[in-house]
Amino acid sequence: MKRAFEVVEAKTQITEIDPLDFMATIEPEQKRRESEVLDALFRRVTGEEPKMWGPSIIGYGTYRTTYASGRDVHWMRAGFSPRKAKHSLYLMGGYCDAETGEKHANRLARLGKHTRGKSCLYVNKLADIDLGVLEELIREDWREMSRRYPD
Repeated sequence: MKRAFEVVEAKTQITEIDPLDFMATIEPEQKRRESEVLDALFRRVTGEEPKMWGPSIIGYGTYRTTYASGRDVHWMRAGFSPRKAKHSLYLMGGYCDAETGEKHANRLARLGKHTRGKSCLYVNKLADIDLGVLEELIREDWREMSRRYPD
């Protein structure tokens, strides 16, 4: 049984896997090419070199925070995972506050075909969305995360 302020390690941690080596193994080829496009976009917007988080998440930058429960979190500021069915995009900044969430919602309305989870944006294929709007989303989220969690 966990105590109220016990520090719990996240299951998904940074690994030594090279993100380029991982992307080279992605099948089908279309998903691999789209992953390369996403990687280039995230690198350009964030200015960060990616790290692998677990076996299949490509993350850019990191932050640390402690939840009200006392749980200490070390996680990526942004990232994506090229899942078989859909790309999972981790855009954490849109969940920080109401103002950022509203900007997020306005951009999502212009993005194109997508679905959302608690902290993920799911896209079947890049042809379904406006990459310019995706870049705006990543840029705004990155800015908010950097403001909220400075290095």
